[in-house]
Amino acid sequence: MPSDHAFPESCWGPGLGKGARVGVIVGMTAEGALLPPGTVWAAAGGVTRRVTELAERLLAEGAEGLLSFGIAGGLDPALRPGDVVVGSDVQWEGETFEADGVWKCRLLSGIPFSRSGTVAAVGRIAATPAAKRALHDGGASIVDMESGAMARVCARAGKPFAVLRAVADPADRGLPRSVFVGLAPDGSPRPLAVMAALARRPWELPGLIRVGLDSRAALVALGDAVKVVGPTLGV
Repeated sequence: MPSDHAFPESCWGPGLGKGARVGVIVGMTAEGALLPPGTVWAAAGGVTRRVTELAERLLAEGAEGLLSFGIAGGLDPALRPGDVVVGSDVQWEGETFEADGVWKCRLLSGIPFSRSGTVAAVGRIAATPAAKRALHDGGASIVDMESGAMARVCARAGKPFAVLRAVADPADRGLPRSVFVGLAPDGSPRPLAVMAALARRPWELPGLIRVGLDSRAALVALGDAVKVVGPTLGV
């Protein structure tokens, strides 16, 4: 990660201090496994109520800010699997929450292959190109299921937040229904449930393979981003 002096002047200002405790919200345990050793993280499995509970718990336990971290769906047609996006703001249930200015600036400056974009948060998977297009028409670049509830908790608590995501499925690609059962509420994978769903809809196999490849590209990119910013996660 760049030294403090390597950050541009725009990345200085009030916010989280050096050494501040950061809590991380992920959707899947596979995302949490990419984080530096010692990072405090919690997996919500894409369940809004659980995101809220975990975010509140992390703050109550001493986190001074929260990071939403993981894969996302692409909404901007220019984004491809593996592209890394730092959230500028989050749209959730009619509200817009601004990410911490200094934190997002440092993430963008520290990860040279990242770009900024608005995050659309949803409670249900945006599974079709039409659903993604509608969100993109609202100004968002990516979509996920954790950032919205987490951002709202931070706003109510007066705490800063940031979003670091990598694109998995691009805007023009839909998701097979078999994917919907692949994640437990604790963020752990459910391969047997996916296999059972695939047995009922075997024609979804090519799409499921594509999802796996896209997700792998996103996870690799996230791992590379973490290596660049190091254990401070941009703080």
